[in-house]
Amino acid sequence: MRITVFVKPGSRSTQVGGMSGGCLAVRVKERAVEGAANAGVMAAVAHAFGLKPRQVKMVQGRTSRRKVLDLEIGEETGAQKLSELKGFKAPMVQDPDVLR
Repeated sequence: MRITVFVKPGSRSTQVGGMSGGCLAVRVKERAVEGAANAGVMAAVAHAFGLKPRQVKMVQGRTSRRKVLDLEIGEETGAQKLSELKGFKAPMVQDPDVLR
């Protein structure tokens, strides 16, 4: 399943949920330096979807805030989880320790 996310690096905490720029919003504590934010995004999205980090691949957007990710998850399960995450105004998943 492919999803598009909009990343806000350097945030106060790591959060996945809500909408930003028409995409799933992902906020990460890591700054956009030497791929740290990209690694944080992939780990946070994996956690939010209940996947292992190796089940999330970046297809497009390594240097952009808008990224296309490929998730190894069933279409029905993935679509339901994505809908839940997008539907919340406040971030649904907030776990700053997930990346440590």
